[in-house]
Amino acid sequence: MRRNKKEPPIKIISHRGASGHRPEHTLASYELGARHGGDFIEMDLVATKDGHLICRHEQEIGDTTDVADRPEFADRRTTRTIDGHTVEGFFAQDFTLAEIKTLRAIERMGKIRPENAVMNGVYEIPTLQEVIELAFSLTKELGRPIGIYPETKHPAYHVSQGLDLEPPLIAALREAELVGEEPKVPVFLQSFEAESLRRLAETGVPLVYLMGTEEHWLHYTTPDGLAEVATFAHAIGPHKSLIVPTDEEGALGEPTDLVENAHAAGLLVHPYTFRSENHFLPTDLRSDGDPKDYGGFAAEYEIFFEVGVDGVFTDFSRHAFLCREHFLDPQPVD
Repeated sequence: MRRNKKEPPIKIISHRGASGHRPEHTLASYELGARHGGDFIEMDLVATKDGHLICRHEQEIGDTTDVADRPEFADRRTTRTIDGHTVEGFFAQDFTLAEIKTLRAIERMGKIRPENAVMNGVYEIPTLQEVIELAFSLTKELGRPIGIYPETKHPAYHVSQGLDLEPPLIAALREAELVGEEPKVPVFLQSFEAESLRRLAETGVPLVYLMGTEEHWLHYTTPDGLAEVATFAHAIGPHKSLIVPTDEEGALGEPTDLVENAHAAGLLVHPYTFRSENHFLPTDLRSDGDPKDYGGFAAEYEIFFEVGVDGVFTDFSRHAFLCREHFLDPQPVD
Protein backbone atom coordinates (compact mmCIF):
# COMPACT_ATOMS: atom_id res chain seq x y z
CA MET A 1 0.00 0.00 0.00
CA ARG A 2 1.17 3.53 -0.73
CA ARG A 3 1.79 5.84 2.18
CA ASN A 4 -0.82 8.32 3.22
CA LYS A 5 0.40 11.75 2.11
CA LYS A 6 -0.11 13.01 5.66
CA GLU A 7 2.55 10.59 6.94
CA PRO A 8 6.11 11.90 7.37
CA PRO A 9 7.91 11.62 4.05
CA ILE A 10 10.66 9.09 3.55
CA LYS A 11 13.95 10.67 4.61
CA ILE A 12 16.78 10.82 2.10
CA ILE A 13 20.07 10.34 3.92
CA SER A 14 22.95 11.48 1.71
CA HIS A 15 25.43 8.70 2.42
CA ARG A 16 28.82 10.38 2.77
CA GLY A 17 27.20 13.13 0.73
CA ALA A 18 26.48 12.73 -2.97
CA SER A 19 29.24 10.14 -3.02
CA GLY A 20 28.14 8.80 -6.39
CA HIS A 21 29.10 12.18 -7.88
CA ARG A 22 31.92 13.53 -5.70
CA PRO A 23 34.67 11.91 -3.59
CA GLU A 24 32.99 10.82 -0.36
CA HIS A 25 33.24 12.76 2.89
CA THR A 26 34.12 16.09 1.31
CA LEU A 27 32.26 19.35 1.74
CA ALA A 28 31.57 19.30 -2.01
CA SER A 29 29.94 15.89 -1.70
CA TYR A 30 27.89 16.90 1.33
CA GLU A 31 26.71 20.09 -0.34
CA LEU A 32 25.72 18.36 -3.55
CA GLY A 33 23.77 15.72 -1.65
CA ALA A 34 21.64 18.44 -0.08
CA ARG A 35 21.19 20.28 -3.37
CA HIS A 36 20.08 17.00 -4.96
CA GLY A 37 17.24 16.68 -2.46
CA GLY A 38 18.88 15.01 0.52
CA ASP A 39 17.37 15.64 3.95
CA PHE A 40 20.45 14.67 5.95
CA ILE A 41 24.22 14.88 5.54
CA GLU A 42 25.56 11.51 6.65
CA MET A 43 29.15 11.23 7.86
CA ASP A 44 31.53 8.85 9.60
CA LEU A 45 33.55 10.36 12.45
CA VAL A 46 37.05 9.39 13.53
CA ALA A 47 39.47 11.18 15.85
CA THR A 48 42.82 12.82 15.16
CA LYS A 49 45.84 12.61 17.46
CA ASP A 50 44.79 15.84 19.13
CA GLY A 51 41.19 14.75 19.62
CA HIS A 52 39.43 16.55 16.77
CA LEU A 53 36.59 14.80 14.94
CA ILE A 54 37.08 14.50 11.20
CA CYS A 55 34.97 12.88 8.50
CA ARG A 56 36.52 9.72 7.07
CA HIS A 57 35.22 6.27 6.19
CA GLU A 58 37.66 4.60 8.60
CA GLN A 59 40.52 5.41 10.96
CA GLU A 60 42.80 4.15 8.17
CA ILE A 61 43.03 7.08 5.75
CA GLY A 62 45.30 5.66 3.04
CA ASP A 63 42.37 4.64 0.84
CA THR A 64 40.62 8.01 1.01
CA THR A 65 43.43 10.59 1.07
CA ASP A 66 46.70 11.23 -0.76
CA VAL A 67 48.73 10.55 2.39
CA ALA A 68 50.61 7.64 0.75
CA ASP A 69 52.01 10.09 -1.81
CA ARG A 70 53.30 12.49 0.83
CA PRO A 71 56.97 11.68 1.57
CA GLU A 72 56.87 13.77 4.73
CA PHE A 73 54.44 11.24 6.22
CA ALA A 74 56.06 8.02 4.98
CA ASP A 75 57.17 7.08 8.50
CA ARG A 76 53.55 7.14 9.73
CA ARG A 77 52.70 3.87 7.92
CA THR A 78 52.01 1.22 10.53
CA THR A 79 49.85 -1.79 11.39
CA ARG A 80 47.05 -1.72 13.94
CA THR A 81 44.36 -4.11 15.12
CA ILE A 82 40.88 -2.61 14.98
CA ASP A 83 37.93 -4.64 16.22
CA GLY A 84 39.87 -7.85 15.75
CA HIS A 85 41.08 -7.05 12.22
CA THR A 86 44.71 -6.34 11.37
CA VAL A 87 44.96 -3.22 9.21
CA GLU A 88 48.06 -1.75 7.61
CA GLY A 89 48.25 1.84 6.45
CA PHE A 90 47.99 5.38 7.77
CA PHE A 91 45.72 6.17 10.70
CA ALA A 92 44.01 9.43 11.62
CA GLN A 93 45.04 8.98 15.25
CA ASP A 94 48.70 9.46 14.25
CA PHE A 95 48.07 12.89 12.70
CA THR A 96 47.19 16.24 14.19
CA LEU A 97 44.31 18.16 12.67
CA ALA A 98 46.80 20.62 11.18
CA GLU A 99 48.52 17.72 9.39
CA ILE A 100 45.20 16.26 8.24
CA LYS A 101 44.33 19.61 6.71
CA THR A 102 47.37 19.38 4.42
CA LEU A 103 45.97 16.17 2.88
CA ARG A 104 43.47 15.94 0.05
CA ALA A 105 40.66 13.46 -0.56
CA ILE A 106 40.81 10.71 -3.19
CA GLU A 107 38.03 8.50 -4.55
CA ARG A 108 37.86 5.18 -2.71
CA MET A 109 36.14 3.30 -5.56
CA GLY A 110 37.97 4.70 -8.54
CA LYS A 111 37.31 1.75 -10.87
CA ILE A 112 33.55 2.05 -10.43
CA ARG A 113 33.51 5.85 -10.18
CA PRO A 114 36.28 7.13 -12.49
CA GLU A 115 34.55 10.50 -12.84
CA ASN A 116 35.09 11.01 -9.12
CA ALA A 117 38.71 9.93 -9.38
CA VAL A 118 39.33 12.86 -11.75
CA MET A 119 38.74 15.06 -8.67
CA ASN A 120 41.46 13.36 -6.60
CA GLY A 121 43.56 15.92 -4.80
CA VAL A 122 41.02 18.73 -5.00
CA TYR A 123 39.15 18.65 -1.69
CA GLU A 124 40.24 18.99 1.93
CA ILE A 125 39.28 16.62 4.73
CA PRO A 126 36.37 18.21 6.64
CA THR A 127 35.81 18.42 10.37
CA LEU A 128 32.52 17.85 12.16
CA GLN A 129 32.33 21.56 12.90
CA GLU A 130 32.66 22.43 9.21
CA VAL A 131 29.82 20.05 8.35
CA ILE A 132 27.57 21.59 11.01
CA GLU A 133 28.28 25.04 9.60
CA LEU A 134 27.53 23.76 6.09
CA ALA A 135 24.21 22.33 7.25
CA PHE A 136 23.25 25.67 8.78
CA SER A 137 24.23 27.54 5.62
CA LEU A 138 22.35 25.18 3.29
CA THR A 139 19.27 25.24 5.52
CA LYS A 140 19.15 29.00 5.22
CA GLU A 141 19.85 29.05 1.49
CA LEU A 142 17.55 26.18 0.43
CA GLY A 143 14.70 27.16 2.74
CA ARG A 144 14.32 23.67 4.18
CA PRO A 145 16.08 21.88 7.03
CA ILE A 146 19.28 20.05 6.16
CA GLY A 147 20.07 17.79 9.07
CA ILE A 148 23.20 15.95 10.09
CA TYR A 149 23.55 12.20 10.65
CA PRO A 150 26.96 11.43 12.24
CA GLU A 151 28.24 7.90 12.88
CA THR A 152 30.71 7.09 15.63
CA LYS A 153 33.16 4.85 13.76
CA HIS A 154 34.71 2.01 15.77
CA PRO A 155 33.97 3.83 19.05
CA ALA A 156 35.27 1.06 21.35
CA TYR A 157 38.59 1.12 19.51
CA HIS A 158 38.79 4.87 19.98
CA VAL A 159 38.13 4.42 23.71
CA SER A 160 41.03 1.95 23.86
CA GLN A 161 43.27 4.61 22.33
CA GLY A 162 42.18 7.32 24.75
CA LEU A 163 40.36 9.15 21.96
CA ASP A 164 36.71 8.71 22.95
CA LEU A 165 34.41 9.99 20.22
CA GLU A 166 31.33 10.69 22.30
CA PRO A 167 32.48 13.58 24.56
CA PRO A 168 33.66 15.85 21.70
CA LEU A 169 30.61 14.92 19.64
CA ILE A 170 28.26 15.82 22.50
CA ALA A 171 30.15 19.05 23.14
CA ALA A 172 29.94 20.03 19.47
CA LEU A 173 26.20 19.36 19.36
CA ARG A 174 25.61 21.41 22.50
CA GLU A 175 27.75 24.27 21.25
CA ALA A 176 25.81 24.32 17.97
CA GLU A 177 22.41 24.18 19.73
CA LEU A 178 21.61 20.80 18.21
CA VAL A 179 20.25 19.20 21.37
CA GLY A 180 17.01 19.81 23.18
CA GLU A 181 13.43 19.97 22.01
CA GLU A 182 14.05 22.42 19.17
CA PRO A 183 17.46 21.81 17.57
CA LYS A 184 18.52 24.29 14.90
CA VAL A 185 18.50 21.44 12.33
CA PRO A 186 17.40 17.80 12.68
CA VAL A 187 19.97 15.31 13.99
CA PHE A 188 20.28 11.53 14.12
CA LEU A 189 23.27 9.83 15.76
CA GLN A 190 24.24 6.35 14.59
CA SER A 191 26.55 3.51 15.55
CA PHE A 192 27.06 -0.22 15.14
CA GLU A 193 27.91 -0.31 18.86
CA ALA A 194 25.13 -0.12 21.44
CA GLU A 195 27.46 1.19 24.15
CA SER A 196 28.29 4.24 22.05
CA LEU A 197 24.60 5.00 21.67
CA ARG A 198 24.09 4.67 25.40
CA ARG A 199 26.88 7.19 25.95
CA LEU A 200 25.13 9.56 23.53
CA ALA A 201 21.70 9.20 25.14
CA GLU A 202 22.18 12.30 27.30
CA THR A 203 21.83 14.46 24.19
CA GLY A 204 18.19 13.48 23.75
CA VAL A 205 18.92 13.18 20.02
CA PRO A 206 17.31 10.28 18.12
CA LEU A 207 19.71 7.31 18.07
CA VAL A 208 20.10 4.76 15.28
CA TYR A 209 21.42 1.23 15.83
CA LEU A 210 23.18 0.05 12.71
CA MET A 211 22.85 -3.65 11.88
CA GLY A 212 25.05 -5.70 9.59
CA THR A 213 24.56 -9.09 7.97
CA GLU A 214 26.92 -11.11 10.18
CA GLU A 215 25.39 -13.84 12.31
CA HIS A 216 25.64 -11.94 15.59
CA TRP A 217 23.15 -9.38 14.26
CA LEU A 218 20.41 -11.93 13.64
CA HIS A 219 19.06 -11.77 17.19
CA TYR A 220 18.35 -8.06 16.75
CA THR A 221 16.17 -8.70 13.70
CA THR A 222 13.70 -10.73 15.80
CA PRO A 223 10.80 -9.21 17.75
CA ASP A 224 12.61 -9.86 21.03
CA GLY A 225 15.83 -8.37 19.68
CA LEU A 226 14.03 -5.30 18.36
CA ALA A 227 12.36 -4.79 21.72
CA GLU A 228 15.85 -4.80 23.24
CA VAL A 229 17.07 -2.26 20.69
CA ALA A 230 14.12 -0.02 21.56
CA THR A 231 15.52 0.34 25.09
CA PHE A 232 18.54 2.31 23.81
CA ALA A 233 17.69 3.51 20.29
CA HIS A 234 14.91 5.16 18.33
CA ALA A 235 15.63 3.60 14.94
CA ILE A 236 17.52 0.83 13.21
CA GLY A 237 19.80 1.15 10.22
CA PRO A 238 19.86 -2.38 8.78
CA HIS A 239 21.74 -3.58 5.74
CA LYS A 240 19.08 -3.55 3.03
CA SER A 241 19.38 -7.32 2.51
CA LEU A 242 17.87 -7.80 5.96
CA ILE A 243 14.69 -6.23 4.58
CA VAL A 244 14.69 -7.62 1.04
CA PRO A 245 17.18 -10.49 0.72
CA THR A 246 18.69 -11.74 -2.51
CA ASP A 247 18.75 -15.32 -3.76
CA GLU A 248 21.75 -17.40 -4.79
CA GLU A 249 21.86 -15.63 -8.16
CA GLY A 250 21.79 -12.22 -6.49
CA ALA A 251 18.22 -11.40 -7.54
CA LEU A 252 15.76 -9.78 -5.15
CA GLY A 253 13.61 -12.12 -3.13
CA GLU A 254 10.55 -11.64 -0.96
CA PRO A 255 10.63 -8.99 1.79
CA THR A 256 11.08 -10.09 5.38
CA ASP A 257 8.92 -8.85 8.25
CA LEU A 258 11.73 -6.72 9.71
CA VAL A 259 10.13 -3.35 8.90
CA GLU A 260 6.76 -4.41 10.28
CA ASN A 261 8.32 -5.81 13.46
CA ALA A 262 10.54 -2.77 13.94
CA HIS A 263 7.58 -0.44 13.64
CA ALA A 264 5.68 -2.58 16.14
CA ALA A 265 8.61 -2.03 18.55
CA GLY A 266 8.37 1.73 17.97
CA LEU A 267 11.51 1.94 15.83
CA LEU A 268 12.06 3.81 12.59
CA VAL A 269 13.82 1.94 9.79
CA HIS A 270 16.60 3.50 7.66
CA PRO A 271 18.29 0.80 5.53
CA TYR A 272 21.70 1.15 3.85
CA THR A 273 23.14 1.56 1.19
CA PHE A 274 21.38 2.34 -2.10
CA ARG A 275 23.67 2.75 -5.11
CA SER A 276 22.66 3.15 -8.73
CA GLU A 277 25.48 1.40 -10.58
CA ASN A 278 25.05 -2.10 -11.98
CA HIS A 279 27.97 -3.25 -9.84
CA PHE A 280 25.92 -2.76 -6.67
CA LEU A 281 22.39 -3.54 -7.84
CA PRO A 282 20.62 -6.89 -7.50
CA THR A 283 21.26 -8.98 -10.60
CA ASP A 284 17.66 -8.77 -11.81
CA LEU A 285 17.84 -4.96 -11.86
CA ARG A 286 21.11 -4.60 -13.75
CA SER A 287 21.21 -3.23 -17.26
CA ASP A 288 23.20 -4.87 -20.03
CA GLY A 289 25.89 -2.21 -19.84
CA ASP A 290 29.14 -1.75 -18.01
CA PRO A 291 29.30 -2.34 -14.22
CA LYS A 292 29.79 1.44 -13.90
CA ASP A 293 26.54 2.18 -15.76
CA TYR A 294 23.26 2.83 -14.00
CA GLY A 295 20.74 0.02 -13.80
CA GLY A 296 17.15 -0.25 -12.62
CA PHE A 297 17.66 1.62 -9.37
CA ALA A 298 14.14 3.09 -9.45
CA ALA A 299 12.60 -0.37 -9.12
CA GLU A 300 14.71 -1.07 -6.05
CA TYR A 301 13.62 2.13 -4.31
CA GLU A 302 10.00 1.36 -5.18
CA ILE A 303 10.19 -2.04 -3.50
CA PHE A 304 11.63 -0.63 -0.29
CA PHE A 305 9.22 2.30 -0.24
CA GLU A 306 6.33 -0.15 -0.61
CA VAL A 307 7.63 -2.20 2.32
CA GLY A 308 7.39 0.95 4.45
CA VAL A 309 10.93 2.10 5.26
CA ASP A 310 11.19 5.53 6.87
CA GLY A 311 14.39 6.61 5.15
CA VAL A 312 17.20 5.39 2.91
CA PHE A 313 20.96 5.79 2.96
CA THR A 314 21.92 6.58 -0.62
CA ASP A 315 25.01 7.57 -2.61
CA PHE A 316 22.69 9.17 -5.18
CA SER A 317 20.40 11.61 -3.42
CA ARG A 318 18.90 12.91 -6.66
CA HIS A 319 17.84 9.44 -7.74
CA ALA A 320 16.30 8.77 -4.33
CA PHE A 321 14.56 12.15 -4.33
CA LEU A 322 12.98 11.65 -7.76
CA CYS A 323 11.90 8.11 -6.89
CA ARG A 324 10.38 9.30 -3.60
CA GLU A 325 8.47 12.09 -5.31
CA HIS A 326 7.06 9.69 -7.88
CA PHE A 327 6.17 7.17 -5.19
CA LEU A 328 4.36 9.68 -3.00
CA ASP A 329 2.60 11.44 -5.86
CA PRO A 330 2.62 9.32 -9.04
CA GLN A 331 1.62 11.23 -12.12
CA PRO A 332 -0.63 9.55 -14.68
CA VAL A 333 0.99 8.70 -17.98
CA ASP A 334 -0.90 9.87 -21.07
